Amino acid sequence: MQPESRGRDPPASRYKRSPSTPQDHSTSTSIIALSLEPELPRHRTAACPPAARSILSSRARERLDLEAEMGTEVLPETVAEAGKQGGDALTDAWDYKGCPAARATTGGYGCAAMILGAELFERMTTLGIAVNLVPYMTATMHLGSAAAANTVTNFIGTSFMLCLFGGFIADTYLGRYLTIAVFSAVQATGVMILTISTVAPGLRPAACGDATGQSPDCVPANGAQLGVLYLGLYMTALGTGGLKSSVSGFGSDQFDESDGGERKMMMRFFNWFYFFVSIGALLAVTVLVYVQDNIGRRWGYGVVAVGILCGLGVFLSGTRKYRFKKLVGSPLTQVAAVTAAAWTKRSLPLPSDPSMLYDVDDKAAAGEDLKGKMKLPHSKECRFLDHAAVIDRESSPAAASSWTLCTRTDVEEVKQVVRMLPIWATTIMFWTIHAQMTTFAVEQASVMNRAVGGSGFLIPAGSLTVFLIGSILLTVPIYDRLVAPVARRVTGNPHGLSPLQRVFVGLFLSIAGMAAAALVERHRLTESANGVTLTVFLLMPQFLLVGAGEAFTYMGQLDFFLRECPKGMKTMSTGLFLSTCALGFFFSTLIVTIVHKVTGHGPRDGWLANNIDEGRLDYFYWLLAVMSAINIVFFTMAARGYVYKEKRLADAGIELADEEAMIVGH
Repeated sequence: MQPESRGRDPPASRYKRSPSTPQDHSTSTSIIALSLEPELPRHRTAACPPAARSILSSRARERLDLEAEMGTEVLPETVAEAGKQGGDALTDAWDYKGCPAARATTGGYGCAAMILGAELFERMTTLGIAVNLVPYMTATMHLGSAAAANTVTNFIGTSFMLCLFGGFIADTYLGRYLTIAVFSAVQATGVMILTISTVAPGLRPAACGDATGQSPDCVPANGAQLGVLYLGLYMTALGTGGLKSSVSGFGSDQFDESDGGERKMMMRFFNWFYFFVSIGALLAVTVLVYVQDNIGRRWGYGVVAVGILCGLGVFLSGTRKYRFKKLVGSPLTQVAAVTAAAWTKRSLPLPSDPSMLYDVDDKAAAGEDLKGKMKLPHSKECRFLDHAAVIDRESSPAAASSWTLCTRTDVEEVKQVVRMLPIWATTIMFWTIHAQMTTFAVEQASVMNRAVGGSGFLIPAGSLTVFLIGSILLTVPIYDRLVAPVARRVTGNPHGLSPLQRVFVGLFLSIAGMAAAALVERHRLTESANGVTLTVFLLMPQFLLVGAGEAFTYMGQLDFFLRECPKGMKTMSTGLFLSTCALGFFFSTLIVTIVHKVTGHGPRDGWLANNIDEGRLDYFYWLLAVMSAINIVFFTMAARGYVYKEKRLADAGIELADEEAMIVGH
């Protein structure tokens, strides 16, 4: 029995994986410390319900009792045996008490549904703020067009970039459950601050006669007023980053991939996940934007804040039913460790025989945990990184840390990430074009005729983004039902277009979208000079083309990064994708700043004038189209020279693992 005096949990630091040592499997006294998500309540294994313990063999129960008697706060390696002896307990998931999760009472659709609410409000919040922020920054805060556009792109870019931070925190420290809970609260706090900034008169400049806020009589917001606004925006971005990085992963944790039925349920969960993302986006650009424009921003933001808190309450209510998995560590740590080790040992000579490098078989011989790593063949690219696997004869490999000695397989996985960087870099430009759909395209819509027929109903300028979302939703089934079958017959590829071919189509459509936007804006300027206000529906082509381009680029990027990332660094695939989005929006900020500074000295106040009728937004669109055309040339060169991982490993006589083959066949 467990001594009653041992009733206090250890610090969270003791939940990390303990250093592995050679194990004697002939005795029942070996203990393996597994690292669980540290936010969970820690219970001694012996305290698990009898149903969870009854599936263990007598030898396994003896080990549990021994571990409890020793006062260890860990789960035993015999969890694997539990899964074999009884089908009700899972071998790789635990409940909120730290006991093996029971299949019948944890996880599944019910838990996944509670998680989906958080994603619904995350999407609704981010997009609902972003698409309608330019009119607020110009008309209420009295900023110029360029500054307003940069505020939006910086907000969205920061939201995406903080997903990397959120993912690192979730993988390394908090786990997905706590990350969702904490960052939901952060996001709600940010939206509350935004609500207060729209309510308190002292937090915005005095209203002026010009509805656009561009008259010389309109006083721009001061530093304190902008400071409160930016505090709310970037706290919202921080919350978004933490949520977006963990929601889909924690949802998938509720299903057992080793079970055929639950694997199918997980695939349906991802379909519902995308559905909730789309619903959140549609609600944001229609209902939420309408409320902001016609009832008041305080109500628009306030409703979202309450919704986030309600979603958080629903999420927390499922704690007793969720399945939790151990921390796996961030792949960013592996990239940093390999780079640091290679730099530290850069002066050591590389062996002529790559088999002399330290690798997983050496690590296994020392009794260390391989974490499911599959030995990879040596490649000749990026030889500098091989220094990380060079064994320093002056020190023992057993005493070396992962920051001074890495396996050759770790090095090869980092090399694979490096190989993808040219593709990664040449997809950033797409998201720069996409950024214009939530900034200058909204400003275009605000000065056009937004009436629907003779009803007198005016479409909110920010709601034009609904055509972008609608185009995405239409393009996916059109590709699946029409384009893919034709592509299979033409290319002989059983999957239709390859991931890189889909990205190429997306990049091409984005160029066409910018060209269409430039032509429409030129026509609008000409008619506006003659006193004619054109219908806003002329903007539909640019939204439809860029939306279709997003569908192709989004699918292609995710498929490519997921397919090509090493098995041990799968979470890196999401990071690579989200970083292209973030950098694309930040690049838009840079271009807008440069163009406004270079062209803003003439009598017309440059291309990006505060009064859109006095600027030349069409020139800016043409500039983006030309830059994208140059970019697609570099993308084509990188894509033609890229060798897919499947072919490279096949040439080395290595077959992909089953789970990776499933991804490739996706």
